[in-house]
Amino acid sequence: MSVEEENKALVRRLFEAEDKGDLDALEELLAPDFVDHSLLPGQVPGREGYIQSVAEEHASYSNVRTNIEDQVAEGDKVISRLTINRIHDRGEFMGIAPTGTELKTTAIVIHRIAGGKIVEERSESTGLLEATRRHLEQERIERERVEQDLRVARSIQQASLPREVPTLEAWQISALYQPAREVGGDFYDFFELEDGRVGLAVGDATGKGMPAALAVIATCSMLRAVAQDSGYSPGQVLGRVNETLLARIPPNMFVTCFYAILDPQSGRLLYANAGHNLPCCHHEHALIELKARGMPLGLMPRMSYEEKESVLVPGESVLFYTDGLVEAHNPQGAMFGTPRLRSLLAEYPTDAKGLNALLLEELERFTGKGWEQEDDITLLTLQRFASRS
Repeated sequence: MSVEEENKALVRRLFEAEDKGDLDALEELLAPDFVDHSLLPGQVPGREGYIQSVAEEHASYSNVRTNIEDQVAEGDKVISRLTINRIHDRGEFMGIAPTGTELKTTAIVIHRIAGGKIVEERSESTGLLEATRRHLEQERIERERVEQDLRVARSIQQASLPREVPTLEAWQISALYQPAREVGGDFYDFFELEDGRVGLAVGDATGKGMPAALAVIATCSMLRAVAQDSGYSPGQVLGRVNETLLARIPPNMFVTCFYAILDPQSGRLLYANAGHNLPCCHHEHALIELKARGMPLGLMPRMSYEEKESVLVPGESVLFYTDGLVEAHNPQGAMFGTPRLRSLLAEYPTDAKGLNALLLEELERFTGKGWEQEDDITLLTLQRFASRS
């Protein structure tokens, strides 16, 4: 092997050691009087400063990979043209917190070799560092903008939820809303209707962030306006909301919604469903699902919605929920699932008090501690007690 080939191999070993963060190998490859002519900000000159800069890089970046695109050697010099990839996900770099971004940069690096050691390095690193810093700064600004949008969307979404649940004699209504970090599109609402009846709606808009929050606001406003017109049944309400919503949300979005009208005196529950999760009902000592056919809102024009009814007698209850519960995953990738939910409800007494807390406890047991919630979770329980008369 020629001297030039040996020198090229030596430089390749240097890049491999840098990629792995092998500081012992770097100390062996670099001459004691090594000089880096392209210092990092704050870097101490010489071999120790260079090795320290590599350690700091690995404290900030993971998956560091250097690809040698071209390499030429002449005499005691080796010129390498490089492509460098790394992910900024471990620690701060030049004062910028981890962004999770994969960065790709190019460089031309010149090394001088003497006595089987690398004694000098010259590169475009200063320009590359500045480009990297600008890129990361832009990522930070964009991330802050997204976080601000999420905060606004979250406040909009939570403002659309009712401040309190209706108080009905011989009935208990319990609502729980647990938002995920990234805003989803869950909502629930109640509407006071004529003759003491109450409208109940539970739904979920597709997507996340600001679009989902705006879709929730539009849907809730339309539901309230249409539902409080005494002439409309649940199927008619969903049909009218569907037509209005078509013109107000993007074509790639839709909203699922279960809407019911409760007559507290008779226990009659008249309902219609726009593609939402089927509520689970303790009825006549059995667990059934409240089924009614209908497409999600905002998806297709001129939709009709099937209406069904059920009568709840004292001791019976209904759970309305969104898919954030049943579509949660454990660390092994398994889904919580509707069958698991039905099994829990079948075993649990029909008393709705504490049901929401129980389901969250079971969810935590299933997912394990440290689970990052994937989607909003909404639970709404409705139970009829014996009359106090």
